Amino acid sequence: MLNRTIPPTIQNASTFTLHLKAVRSIVLQNGIEVYLLDAGTQDVMQVEWVFDAGNGYEQNNTVAAATNHLIKNGTAKKTAYDINEYFEFYGAYLQRACYNETAVVSLSCLSKQAIMLIPKVFEVIHEASFPAEELAIYQQNAQQQLAVNLKKCDFVANRLIDTYLYGAQHPYGKYNTAEDYQQLKREWLVDFHQQFYLHGRCRIFVSGKLPTGIEQILDNFFGQWSSSKNNNIPYTVQPAQQKNYRIINDANGVQGAIRIATPFPNRHHPDFAKVMVLNTLFGGFFGSRLMNNIREDKGYTYGIHSYIQNHIASSAWMISTEAGRDVCEATIQEVYKEMDALCNEPIDEEELALVRNFMIGSILGDLDGPFQIMSRWKNIILNGLTESYFYDSVHIIKTITAAELQALAKKYFQKENWYELVVI
Repeated sequence: MLNRTIPPTIQNASTFTLHLKAVRSIVLQNGIEVYLLDAGTQDVMQVEWVFDAGNGYEQNNTVAAATNHLIKNGTAKKTAYDINEYFEFYGAYLQRACYNETAVVSLSCLSKQAIMLIPKVFEVIHEASFPAEELAIYQQNAQQQLAVNLKKCDFVANRLIDTYLYGAQHPYGKYNTAEDYQQLKREWLVDFHQQFYLHGRCRIFVSGKLPTGIEQILDNFFGQWSSSKNNNIPYTVQPAQQKNYRIINDANGVQGAIRIATPFPNRHHPDFAKVMVLNTLFGGFFGSRLMNNIREDKGYTYGIHSYIQNHIASSAWMISTEAGRDVCEATIQEVYKEMDALCNEPIDEEELALVRNFMIGSILGDLDGPFQIMSRWKNIILNGLTESYFYDSVHIIKTITAAELQALAKKYFQKENWYELVVI
């Protein structure tokens, strides 16, 4: 029997060997790529249809998001109620999400029911009719939600900092207005659906305990429609010339939203994986320098975080927090002090070991289950990377030196290259 008086051996996480379970890929009759991961102990699975149909492809604001949202709200023969009731009867979830480059329709269900539900997903996507009454409800709800959000300083800050970084016409920098929602036309959604869902690029990701015949059922339905690769969007980044902004959004507010950011390359840049280590140490976890200083020592905020934005074409390094309006400027100065410290003072090995263990431990958690593993693969595939990206990143976490991190800090922590925004 297990002797519970003896504690388990504590092992350094950075010594663990990480393995990314391989996916199997097939191509349907029409060229649609399908990635399959048969794993897990529970009889559940997830199918994700990822379309090149994000807001970067729209000609009018809000069209991509509205098309994606309303795709399951009615067909020629079924109402939104009928569709929702069908999936709920089987205890399944049919969800959707729209991003800058891609739009997703995802099915989560019991493995044994996938053969019955996948044809229904095909019907929903292929025969979406975008009823006028559903569009009217969407417009009303979106305008009401926007009006509420515009009163929140953090929401306004998130919109504005992206515009400063990328430009108001860039898919990452543009934002929706009440007028955009009000002017939406049903025919715009129909045209967008035809071009980018029915005749655009689709990739399918299937994970979980997969039933026999899943490949054939996908080919029988999604292998029959027209599919092609969309042209790459010519992203033109036009950042603002001014770099310091102070915006009053609520004259009576007691808190301000702070964003400090700089443009940054995408995952194909040789510094990307290395900077992920530097970012974690700087502000990427609860034990980071920004948290220790600005939350724990100064008490200016409940939390402060830094991160690299999860974009495909280009990215940005972002520092985000909310603080009392009387200490916003002091908070910003402390951020720059931490940048200077990383440029001028060597990182001790104990702190670097803590960061290594945290990052490796986080990856281990991300590999716990088929859905999480497939999420890793989606990130690799959609960004045009290979499996080696995962293993190279792990190697960098384990081997990067304090001197390399200091050199990266000197390269990227130059105050004049960072945008400052405070919305109060």
